Amino acid sequence: MGIQISLPMMAFLVFMTGFAGFVDSAAGGGGLISLPAYLFAGLPPHYTYATNKFSAACGTTFATASFFKNGAMNLKVGILAAIGSFAGSALGAHIVLMLSDEVLQMMMFIILPIAAVVILWRRNLPDENRDDGTLNLKKALLALGIGLGIGLYDGMVGPGTGTFAIIAFTSLMGFDLRTANGNAKVLNLASNYASLFTYLSSGLVIFPVGIPCAISNIVGNIIGSHFALRKGAKFIRPMMLVVLVLLLGKLITDML
Repeated sequence: MGIQISLPMMAFLVFMTGFAGFVDSAAGGGGLISLPAYLFAGLPPHYTYATNKFSAACGTTFATASFFKNGAMNLKVGILAAIGSFAGSALGAHIVLMLSDEVLQMMMFIILPIAAVVILWRRNLPDENRDDGTLNLKKALLALGIGLGIGLYDGMVGPGTGTFAIIAFTSLMGFDLRTANGNAKVLNLASNYASLFTYLSSGLVIFPVGIPCAISNIVGNIIGSHFALRKGAKFIRPMMLVVLVLLLGKLITDML
């Protein structure tokens, strides 16, 4: 598709996707910044979803590597959640391709208020790790279920995925914020690539726009994950509140 973006608008996109990567690596929710930025730049909704998923997948890859290197994840739980997430996201992305631009916009308008309520309701998350380190059948199925549900949401909508994953891993499985964030990175990585493969096969990724944004998103993710790993909940919790504010701002903008 021949989409032309001016140099100042491209600079704006690069900055916003970099900031989105920073926020996403610390607390999830980077799509709340990058998706509106792509739309503001003039990309149609389907191309916005695809190009945003490309830049986000690149950045999440580096953030996941940082959390893995520092041992800030339960790898077994993360992999099980990733399996469920990959399947759910692929299904969600296929559903998106069957919907019109108008339906996609209406879907965002309906789902985002629910997302805001969930994030606001669970903003006071525990700092201590209540997981005993074992993995039984119940935990395995729970991890798969978390991945499937959040992956489906990510494939269809996207914004707040990492935040919802952190909430699920802390509230339902007893992980502290730092470990929950690491688990969420594995889940989100699988979800991003599942959706991305679908969009790539449909030719919806605009590479001249997506590649510079992917580079800035990678830089943002590296910086954000560094702060999240060093400072833990003291940094992650305020960033989750930032995501909440962004989500509510998006809701108000859509309503107006």
